[in-house]
Amino acid sequence: MRGSAAGIAAFGAMMALAPQAQAGVDEIHVGVMAHNICVTDCKNSDKEDGPNVEFQVSFDSPGFLNWAGSPQPYIMASINTAGNTSFAGFGLEWRWEFAENWALEPGVGYVIHDGETENPFTPGSPDNLAFANEHLLLGSEDLFRTSIGLTRDFEGPWEGQIFFEHLSHGQIIGEGHNQGVDQLGIRFGYQFGG
Repeated sequence: MRGSAAGIAAFGAMMALAPQAQAGVDEIHVGVMAHNICVTDCKNSDKEDGPNVEFQVSFDSPGFLNWAGSPQPYIMASINTAGNTSFAGFGLEWRWEFAENWALEPGVGYVIHDGETENPFTPGSPDNLAFANEHLLLGSEDLFRTSIGLTRDFEGPWEGQIFFEHLSHGQIIGEGHNQGVDQLGIRFGYQFGG
């Protein structure tokens, strides 16, 4: 499985942080995401299968980010169970409570991935067409991650989320193909001190 060693290492690092909750870890999320679904660009959906298992550790918002609405820094990893595109990265997430026990959590971040960036075959050749039909061509190993979660707080420290994320380089940090990938799923969170 491509990227499995990196994914396991990232997961191990995140789980090692869990006991240090008093050292600034605010919450941990674990979820299962439908991978490469049709949301923003349907012509490139369903080229890769297998759900992604996702892990995220969010930290207390540092004081120097008060001017930006006190977002929480996070680190995350998403491992594809069928050996397709996995990724890991970091970013910021905000929490906007709009009703009792309900919140929206938008986020922005940066990830690196182990998927395909370009087609290695001669343009127009049968191999090129077959490869393009079976692979996402992400154009860059560096991608932006935009996300939004609809969060429901439960009794005690637990919460559940419906979570969407989009990965793309937006022709800003990469050149060439920019097919992007969308994921939608459910995550469960544990809030330290919650």
